[in-house]
Amino acid sequence: MPFIDREPTMSGATSQLVTYKQTCGPIYEKWLKEMKEENHHNRKQWEYIFIMQALEENGMLEPDKKGLGFGVGSEPLPALMAKRGISTLATEINIETKNENGWVKGRNKQEQMAALNSKDICDESRFNELVYFRDVDMNYIPQDLRDFDFVWSSCSLEHLGTIDKCTEFIFNSLDCLKPGGIAALTTEYTLSKNRTITEGSTVFFREKDIRQIEKRLTEAGHRVTINLNKGNTFRDWKIDFPPYKKDNHLKLLVSKQWKILVATSIGLIIKKSSN
Repeated sequence: MPFIDREPTMSGATSQLVTYKQTCGPIYEKWLKEMKEENHHNRKQWEYIFIMQALEENGMLEPDKKGLGFGVGSEPLPALMAKRGISTLATEINIETKNENGWVKGRNKQEQMAALNSKDICDESRFNELVYFRDVDMNYIPQDLRDFDFVWSSCSLEHLGTIDKCTEFIFNSLDCLKPGGIAALTTEYTLSKNRTITEGSTVFFREKDIRQIEKRLTEAGHRVTINLNKGNTFRDWKIDFPPYKKDNHLKLLVSKQWKILVATSIGLIIKKSSN
């Protein structure tokens, strides 16, 4: 069955929601140590660790592998991968190229690269040898980005404009993979079943959106297993209200476009068809 319902764990992770228990224990602490961070039980930390654990469990964190990251910002993942000898292409939009409104993000290419290893997670010379940067719009993935062993994106795809565009990115990202490659993606998810935001600067996937994505993936021959269990501890029902706190930030109240909903993070692990 593509859908399961049990308390999700970091070991043997599937496509799943963040829960409090996942942010505890030796696996989580191992990745925090590598990222040089304290545990804040924060869903953004979880997203990084979910991606790294998913890639490790699928044999992707080996020196002969090649990865592609979308919307990387200043996240620590390229440095963690370079530390293991993995070649990665980190991409972000409008660092050096203006968008249609003439807007450019505040960093140039050199500053962007420095931000990706700002905690000195990886030796500088090794990082500069293995990590590359490119300006890429996730809505228009260049045709030459192909034959990667894995792709990842941490909480970026929900900013592509609409639920439909976000969904298409998920499928388009698979075109960048070798047969049997892995996509590890995280994004926003609404726990308010009948309330969401489907267009704008940030959108929120619903259960029905995830189920439709799973159906399309399966029909195309890809592999994905979905677990939408929300967690079973009192911390899993604690909602963070604006202004959001750094600690114990797993579920949050969102008020946008005259809508109020409770949101959290979901991680997707997709294995591309071998055909």
